[in-house]
Amino acid sequence: MYKFFVENGQIKDEMVTIIGEDVNHIRNVLRLKIEKQVQICNKDTSKSYVARILELEPNEVRLEIIEECVETSESKILLDIFQGLPKQEKMEQIIKQATEIGVSAVIPVKMERCVVKLDDKAELKKVERWQKIAEVASKQSKRDKIPKVHSIISLKNVYEKLLEYDIVVIAYEEENETTIKQVLQELNHEMLKKVAVVIGSEGGLDFHEVDFLRKLPNAKIVTLGKRILRTETAPLVLASVIMYEFNEMQ
Repeated sequence: MYKFFVENGQIKDEMVTIIGEDVNHIRNVLRLKIEKQVQICNKDTSKSYVARILELEPNEVRLEIIEECVETSESKILLDIFQGLPKQEKMEQIIKQATEIGVSAVIPVKMERCVVKLDDKAELKKVERWQKIAEVASKQSKRDKIPKVHSIISLKNVYEKLLEYDIVVIAYEEENETTIKQVLQELNHEMLKKVAVVIGSEGGLDFHEVDFLRKLPNAKIVTLGKRILRTETAPLVLASVIMYEFNEMQ
């Protein structure tokens, strides 16, 4: 069943109005017909519904809600990726696949070894594009929430934000002892609700940055194994391992 996201104002009296790009997608790409059932997700409440198409107009599609979906595809834990800003195509890949895995948010971070340099105007356009990519991936993977792609932030401004998490897992290629397996086995899963993952950009984290992050009381610096993973591979591997450990991938 196809899935579409709408805002709260587009739902009224058990009726849904779809507008914007999705109208063309429904009418001309998917070629859906009257009476066809689709899934509608409210961006503001994350509630999902089964709805039936009643009208197919050039600028809007009107549907009637049949029932609310009880089951959710969302994870029980909130998992956010703090990603060292990589090149464009790599960031897009990370956002797409992180969305499929179940990540709650992606926060692009300026780090010492970042190759990409953007001015304010370019940053805004990038974030808007990345958010759209997250929405498309959410539709494809039948998510009930669209992961939030935050504005680009510098590492020095990340510290206070990271204090909000129950644990901050930092992947560092120079770490040789502490593994992600050890860290996850030592945790009380019942008490863990918010997890942050920090990944360096191309070239990895600088040791000064690791020392800075190490001061966090909730920080765990880990190795991901004997092989060095690319910046676009590491967050997906780490997020998948964490989701598996919390029985989110059965």
